[in-house]
Amino acid sequence: MRAQRFIAAAAAATLAFTGLTACSNESEDNAAGENGNVTVRIGTTDADQEAWSVFSDLAAENGIDLDIVQFSDYPPVNEALAQGEIDLNKFQHILYLAKYNATSGNDLKVVGSTEIYPLALFWKDHTSLDGIEGKEIAIPNDDSNQGRAINVLVQAGLVTLKDGADPLAPAPADIDAAKSKVTVVPVDASQTPSAYNEGRPAIINNSWLDRAGIEPSEAIFQDDPASEQGEPYINIFASRAEDQDNPTYVKLAELWHDAKVAEAVQKDSRGTAVEVERPANELNDILARLEQNQK
Repeated sequence: MRAQRFIAAAAAATLAFTGLTACSNESEDNAAGENGNVTVRIGTTDADQEAWSVFSDLAAENGIDLDIVQFSDYPPVNEALAQGEIDLNKFQHILYLAKYNATSGNDLKVVGSTEIYPLALFWKDHTSLDGIEGKEIAIPNDDSNQGRAINVLVQAGLVTLKDGADPLAPAPADIDAAKSKVTVVPVDASQTPSAYNEGRPAIINNSWLDRAGIEPSEAIFQDDPASEQGEPYINIFASRAEDQDNPTYVKLAELWHDAKVAEAVQKDSRGTAVEVERPANELNDILARLEQNQK
């Protein structure tokens, strides 16, 4: 693999604000290396996945050397981008970026889409929703997944929202208990596999499925990634606003959809990733709407 890897220390914020400072000028200028290739620094939280290796080699063949910067946590990655310590990042969906922009006052933009990962409901030793009425469903309680998990249950016909609820990011208080067939119990995302193993239905996101050894094919229901409710969860490449039309960055977003990279993504995700190719202007329109909802 041609890309250099920079592994974050335990405190990812230290990397974001000190470990990269010495290279910030080169990052801003995308300086050409000895081989004439342009160098681009990309921040992520999953640099160990095979897709990055395939992507790096493909980028180098197209005149772009990647420095892949590994972060151990989500929050510092956008801040490092906003401060010019990296050129791009690829670790988040549109809703996460919208919340960052709304709370930070920064203006990061979408360069291109990658994939969406369906969020699914699991129930040990069950293959359908039959018999689930009256059950308590464990759902992740974090900002990125709680609203989406509730919408999984809405799409499954198990939960009804109150009038006036935010259709893209509902909270447990937005559930009309009298009209719903199940109740929800928000827990830390890491605890959803435990609920599943105890025999309780649970909505479990991909990262915890893998760690718990639960097969994605065991899901009894999942949301529709092609629905309007799925749009906030499209994963993306992000840049600073002034760089969103940078031809090199746009090219990288296009290369991510190469067949070789797509094959590696499927391997990494155990077949759960759904490729999304949407124009950048549409993605930034979604971002703007979501930012407005955060205000």
